Amino acid sequence: MNFDFFFNNLPELTITGLAFGAIYALIALGYTMVYGVLQLINFAHSEVFMYGTFATFWVITAFNAADASGVGLIAILIAALVASMAMSATIALILERVAYRPLIKRNAPRLVALISAIGASFVLAELMGLRDRVAEFFGAGDALDKYVSAARINNSIAGAIDKPRFDLLGISISSIDIIVIVSAVAMMVALDQFVRRSKLGRGIRATAQDPETASLMGVNPTRTVQMTFLIGGLMAGVAAFLYMLKIDVTRYDIGFLLGVKAFTAAVLGGIGNLRGALLGGLVLGVAENWGSALFGTEWRDVVAFVLLVLILLFRPTGLLGESLGKARA
Repeated sequence: MNFDFFFNNLPELTITGLAFGAIYALIALGYTMVYGVLQLINFAHSEVFMYGTFATFWVITAFNAADASGVGLIAILIAALVASMAMSATIALILERVAYRPLIKRNAPRLVALISAIGASFVLAELMGLRDRVAEFFGAGDALDKYVSAARINNSIAGAIDKPRFDLLGISISSIDIIVIVSAVAMMVALDQFVRRSKLGRGIRATAQDPETASLMGVNPTRTVQMTFLIGGLMAGVAAFLYMLKIDVTRYDIGFLLGVKAFTAAVLGGIGNLRGALLGGLVLGVAENWGSALFGTEWRDVVAFVLLVLILLFRPTGLLGESLGKARA
């Protein structure tokens, strides 16, 4: 256990952990919203995030962001963010329409919907992986290669954005970490206010609390579920864009581990609770970063899941105490 490194770099480790945690929290919002409305774990949400990372990669690559600067670079990054959100939202809506709505209309058991979610997750991941393998089989040349697989090509977005570090009260902070944390928290606060104050948000909360009564009061359950998936997809798209700014590279199976960690964050904070997703994500990100500093990077994922087990043992409803049986969005 490297205590000297841990205590000497504690502030920097905390900031980096918060950046990763903010990304986990944004992805966790999709899990917690769908669970709040349908009492269903949407395991395909991790692939919704993965497709967003590829959309960001394609835009950054297509416009040669590494050679851009100033207003041009900002425009490219905005386009990448919009593309990521649009891609993830589209995949989320397709999932709802194809994998879930037919089962909901037939009042299928939740176990069937869960199996459908797992199947959809594999299909989406393998479709993206198949695209790469087909290109390799036909010998994609340089003209296509850069658009094919971010798994094989680390088109560093870090080359497009300077990552200056500056000192704040003696703490060395990366500008990317600040952008990720501030952007993620701002999006989550905006979503929290939207759900609490807007008409659509009240419909989502009403459906989560009592679907039958909400339907009798004029709330369209199909539209509510559709909007829930849409919002979750948009948040996953933002998370995908921020992840690419931070990590620079993606691949077709990246959603699995990130999705499990985001689900862990949702359970950690209290699944069904939007603010719990934020808290759970931040706590998870900081805990696993501290753990990797103490025990080594190979223990990073172990620390995250040990934390989940401990929380479930001593506080099974999560940090904010949301009941799993009566989760609300």
